[in-house]
Amino acid sequence: MKLRNLLLGAAMAVATASSANAAVVVLDFEGVGNQAAINNFYNGGTDSQGHSGANYGVAFSSSSLGLIDTDAGGSGNFANEPSASTILFFQNANNAVLNYAAGFSTGFSFFYTSSTAATVNVYDGLNATGNLLGSLNLAAQYSQNCAGDPTGGFCNWTSVGVAFGGLAKSIDFGGAAGQTGFDNITFGSATPGSAVPEPATWAMMIAGFGMAGAALRRRRQVALLA
Repeated sequence: MKLRNLLLGAAMAVATASSANAAVVVLDFEGVGNQAAINNFYNGGTDSQGHSGANYGVAFSSSSLGLIDTDAGGSGNFANEPSASTILFFQNANNAVLNYAAGFSTGFSFFYTSSTAATVNVYDGLNATGNLLGSLNLAAQYSQNCAGDPTGGFCNWTSVGVAFGGLAKSIDFGGAAGQTGFDNITFGSATPGSAVPEPATWAMMIAGFGMAGAALRRRRQVALLA
């Protein structure tokens, strides 16, 4: 196989991995201030305390808050959170909405802890308008079977997700406001988590570059011996 083809194959492996993960966005809320309205933290702006994060084009209503675990110096009464120390909380049901103007497909998911049964809805219009694409029903489970971190009352986190057709542009958290914490909100997948490539994907990418590198070395050796 020619060096050009090997390099092209390696580049395609990288492009495929990047493309597969570009559709998945995970918000872990790290960097949001304690009790700060998240606002445009993920939308090229800042939270209400002036902190900024990656610009994913995701905007939150003023009802949203970032809460930091008391163990990390914040005021959040929670434990065993799925990532680091900060979570999402909605103060009330009025305008408890997330807008993703560019839209996303395939699925939506997150981890939650809740003291009440609740519902989260996915819509294909902004501001919780248009067609309902999917719903997530949350159980009251906040203190069940907790272990580990002992200092927070909301200590049980459960993963939930929904797959759907169409292009979603907003999420209504109004049914869960006031009693529910969220973390690792994931767009583009019905399973919450990370957009980092899986180990198998990294292995494929490394193998592709390895093959290309070996071919390049062989070509240089031939040139030196000629």
